Amino acid sequence: MSIAHRVRLEDVTILSDDWYVLKKTTFSFLRADGNWQRQSRETYDRGNGATILLYDPKRRTVILTRQFRYPAFVNGHDDLLIEAPAGLLDNAEPEARIRAETEEETGFRVRDVRLAFDAFMSPGSVTERLHFFVGEYQPGDQASAGGGNEAEGEDIAVLEVGIDEALAMVGSGAIRDGKTIMLLQYAALNLFSNRTPTDVGAASPP
Repeated sequence: MSIAHRVRLEDVTILSDDWYVLKKTTFSFLRADGNWQRQSRETYDRGNGATILLYDPKRRTVILTRQFRYPAFVNGHDDLLIEAPAGLLDNAEPEARIRAETEEETGFRVRDVRLAFDAFMSPGSVTERLHFFVGEYQPGDQASAGGGNEAEGEDIAVLEVGIDEALAMVGSGAIRDGKTIMLLQYAALNLFSNRTPTDVGAASPP
């Protein structure tokens, strides 16, 4: 159901257009009670993106990355962040972009790609819509060491982790990246058949 008829744009101001675009927008919104309410919001537009979980169902493993994320660091995460491969679309189709990004970050050439779902990751302020993919891999699919694009400041390590260990890392806080947690939970429910929903995200017993 469209809600375009409930939004009246009044003013848009660009606050920053350096790396990506930060806007302040004033608009009126038609509330459920029939009254128009004037509101103001800031939106950060960095484009849409894609992410993928490579998984080996026979060996019960997944491919993750580890890299430095300054925003996480300044918010108290004094460690590298463990993530699924991901990148912005930059006007490319999501599947084509995630194939290229995965090889750049991990060295793996993705043979099988399947869209699992898409989601708005921080809809209160960020416009980004993220496309979530999964794909099977085998050790022989790794054509290079990966590592990311040095010119863009990337210094990425590649991790191969068992799915049970990865889910335990979610429970312990070792994995804190939202998109990665979502993909691991999806994998536990849909890709690794001998786990049950009650297992998802639970830390291993001491």
